[in-house]
Amino acid sequence: MENKIIAVVGATGQQGKAVVNALIKDGSFKVRAITRNPNKYQDKVDEVVKADLTDLESLTNAFKGAHGVFVVTNFWEGADEIAQGKVAIQAAKDAGVNHFIWSTLPDVENISKGQFDVPHFTGKAKVDELVENAGFENYTFVQPPFYFQNFIGMMGPQPKEDGSKGWTLPIDPNKKVIHMADINDLGKVVAGAFLAPEKVGKGSYLSLATDLYSFNDVLAAYKSNGKEYSFTQVPGEVFSTFFHGAGEIAQMLAYFEAYTYMGPGAEPQIELAKEMATGEFIALDEWIKQNAQ
Repeated sequence: MENKIIAVVGATGQQGKAVVNALIKDGSFKVRAITRNPNKYQDKVDEVVKADLTDLESLTNAFKGAHGVFVVTNFWEGADEIAQGKVAIQAAKDAGVNHFIWSTLPDVENISKGQFDVPHFTGKAKVDELVENAGFENYTFVQPPFYFQNFIGMMGPQPKEDGSKGWTLPIDPNKKVIHMADINDLGKVVAGAFLAPEKVGKGSYLSLATDLYSFNDVLAAYKSNGKEYSFTQVPGEVFSTFFHGAGEIAQMLAYFEAYTYMGPGAEPQIELAKEMATGEFIALDEWIKQNAQ
């Protein structure tokens, strides 16, 4: 493995950064960070290369000489994930990449038979078949969970009218349906997959989840760390009016309630991710201890 290069797309994002850090820590590969803004890149990697998922030529050049690539797209930045997935696959094929790892999510449309519309899940899942049929010697799918980091980001506790702080969401807080983990642990799973393609390089799915949680579990974990938050359940149609993009969040949470985050039958994929990881996963309670301000 010594001189083999792994190229990491989205090296400045949360998933890409996690992969870069895990590969550097393991030390078996050279790491090539791929970013649209190489001048701003700060992590210590072997190479930094400028490329864009919408530009086949730049991406092909960025993948040249790489043994493996990790590819993630960002729906929330307005990405056409299917189009970008196609560009990444073509670039990797043209560059002669051996091992293609695609960050995907469950196919909500398929799982729910069209009942729920969650494009940021389904769009990624639609690329899976293209990866499978591309003819890579090795290819692996990783499924990130609901990040613990969301609690200090887009789904953090908010001030409420009654003076408390917490969550107002269209989901039953008693239901253990959300697969969660520290997104940094995704890097350990991806590094493990690159190290053992003989085990997972023929289309295995590795689903990252430290555990299956309810929102009451989240409240309890914060409470045990000295943080009191409240939870208010509201109907999905009410929540959908709260902000731009709230409709998709409402659909996503309704899907979780019906099928869980990773969907039915995900246990073997979750166990395989744990088995392949290059380190232990952090629990929610411990993560809050380290990160709750």
